[in-house]
Amino acid sequence: MPQGDGEGPARRVTRRRERTRANLLDAAFRVFAAKGFGRVSIEEVCEAAGYSRGAFYSNFATLDELFFALYRERAEQIAGQVAGALALDGPDLDVPAAVDRVTEALLLDLDWLLVKTDFLVHAARDRAVARTLLEHRARLRGAIADRLARARGHTALPAVLGDAEGAAHAVVAAYDGVTTQLLLDRDVDAARAWLRQLLTALLTGGGTPEARIRAPREDREN
Repeated sequence: MPQGDGEGPARRVTRRRERTRANLLDAAFRVFAAKGFGRVSIEEVCEAAGYSRGAFYSNFATLDELFFALYRERAEQIAGQVAGALALDGPDLDVPAAVDRVTEALLLDLDWLLVKTDFLVHAARDRAVARTLLEHRARLRGAIADRLARARGHTALPAVLGDAEGAAHAVVAAYDGVTTQLLLDRDVDAARAWLRQLLTALLTGGGTPEARIRAPREDREN
């Protein structure tokens, strides 16, 4: 008996639901970026996506849950960019060269940074949300630490950072600092250059004159 083409009612419903979810995420991102997380209602997200509240609640229980879905998407995108840049070295890792590739590939999306920063403030006022955000950040650091640990055979990490986990904390802290500056001055080129200098100095101990850290001009003048 023929099995069909696999496009039965259940499959069509699944694909329709996937499209609805993706459209809700896209619409929410636009509205969050324009108005700020915490100033947006579920109704506004639904209106922007062209769906009813029922469509929203069939995919997400709260705006917090929707944000974390967005966060996972962006984190996976960033992880993919970083992994692609690091994978070119094979089993070893040339840290200075890898830093150059990572800073060129790394996503520095101003709208996403605005949304993420708004949500960070929201999480700071809600311990349950903060715990979930901390878990997401820990997974991102874990992925970085794993890659750095496997790179030790090629380039030793500075002793001051301790182990690969400590280095991963430093990398994420550097990224956070650079993106905060980027939110204020909107200078993407300067942000990439500063991030390159910071990461090179952190992961090599600042062993070359070229790796010396230079803060953005306005910071040096103040």
